[in-house]
Amino acid sequence: MQEIIQQLEDRRAVARAGGGQRRIDSQHKRGKLTARERIDLLLDTDSFEEYDMFVEHRCTDFGMEGSKIPGDGVVTGWGTVNGRTVFVFAKDFTVFGGSLSETHARKITKIQDMALQNRAPCIGLFDAGGARIQEGVAALGGYGEVFLRNVLASGVIPQISVIMGPCAGGDVYSPAMTDFIFMVKDTSYMFVTGPDVVKTVTNEEVTAEQLGGASVHTTKSSIADNAYDNDVEALLQLRRFIDFLPSSNLAAVPELPTSDDAERVEDSLDTLIPENPNQPYDIKELILKIVDEGDFFEIQESFARNIVVGFGRMEGRTVGVIANQPMVLAGVLDSDASRKAARFVRFCDCFGIPLVTLVDVPGFLPGTAQEYGGLIKHGAKLLFAYSEATVPKVTVITRKAYGGAYDVMSSKHIRGDVNYAWPSAEIAVMGPKGAAEILYRSELGNAEQIQKRIKEYEDRFANPFVAAERGYIDEVILPRNTRRRVTRALNMLRNKKTENPWKKHDNIPL
Repeated sequence: MQEIIQQLEDRRAVARAGGGQRRIDSQHKRGKLTARERIDLLLDTDSFEEYDMFVEHRCTDFGMEGSKIPGDGVVTGWGTVNGRTVFVFAKDFTVFGGSLSETHARKITKIQDMALQNRAPCIGLFDAGGARIQEGVAALGGYGEVFLRNVLASGVIPQISVIMGPCAGGDVYSPAMTDFIFMVKDTSYMFVTGPDVVKTVTNEEVTAEQLGGASVHTTKSSIADNAYDNDVEALLQLRRFIDFLPSSNLAAVPELPTSDDAERVEDSLDTLIPENPNQPYDIKELILKIVDEGDFFEIQESFARNIVVGFGRMEGRTVGVIANQPMVLAGVLDSDASRKAARFVRFCDCFGIPLVTLVDVPGFLPGTAQEYGGLIKHGAKLLFAYSEATVPKVTVITRKAYGGAYDVMSSKHIRGDVNYAWPSAEIAVMGPKGAAEILYRSELGNAEQIQKRIKEYEDRFANPFVAAERGYIDEVILPRNTRRRVTRALNMLRNKKTENPWKKHDNIPL
């Protein structure tokens, strides 16, 4: 028996060595951890249960029958993050460059199936070179099996991808269908076709970083939700992030103990709004002062910065926060901001996470670039997402809420549950100056008279009371009491039950 046990230990040692010490050293020289090191850092100590450690490919073409390594380029299994079950697969770049074979794909799909059956998050750590060329269509079939499970699990369990090295070809589509993508700066990149193919086809010379690095995908393409300096930071932030998410669409939102008083009053918020209506302020100050202990996990911080989205907690329970940012483009809604916020709202609605919306929006961004770029349809995505959402929705208008953007930002008219306004709120079709110049076009030659008309419009509409008189605002609240009022509203809404008409699925304006 002792001899058999030793054989098992020997085989395990070979499998854990992956592609060998030389390739492990090469991985470290690039500033990257190995697949198993990443899993150990992500999961709670000694919680990882590995599956299919001894699986090998069955390819016999191109001399592959003589090159077999246990595990076949991906480490799979389950463990816990702060005590909660998660399923994980990590591509092993030291084994065939992490390329996907038929058996490699089956290891991943087994974990995906288990995650779905057990209603727990599925996390993929990517560091690979795409399909294994030697296997041809068998590898492509494997990709298809992985993609199908991404779709079936969407909206049922959280799916998270972390890009920690190369991710090209078929490998990019699985992350693209997951809920969140995080990247590591300087060592990771994503693209469908690499720089060499780009040069051959378009004669365009570009580096891997310029084509699909973290800086590109967090600021331009919006493919990635966040990027971190190294593997360690990325995985530690991922552990923090998972704490905000429910395990599935049937699980309650996580509730963590907090010492932050729900009745806390923030006197400084009474002076947050500048006297000058055109002067910006940082909406993140408001977010940090109303969520528990100032703990806010922002999503897509570097993209469409005129809107802020992310996760916080109120009385220990996760909430999704959406807020216009007056510091960037005056907080206006444009195509990018609308898409960013719409996707976030839909994720929260999938998983029962209440929405807190902070509104200071002067309207939609005008101009040919926006109109030609499909602003109408992109803006409609956000309107659609808010209207469709059945989770508790609490809205606070801090200052401007003009035009159609007022409707879109979780207004009472699209099933906002509790809608508050600060005394500084201005709810109108447009700003006083533009409105006066349209209403009194015949008086435009008289500057003094126009100023008088602007003042009249301000007095009538640059306040929250017209909307409050019609019941569109439930209450005008003191800024200092925002945390208390929002927390109480969320408590009241805990047992909310709203159902949309039956449908196979909706047809969101993509």
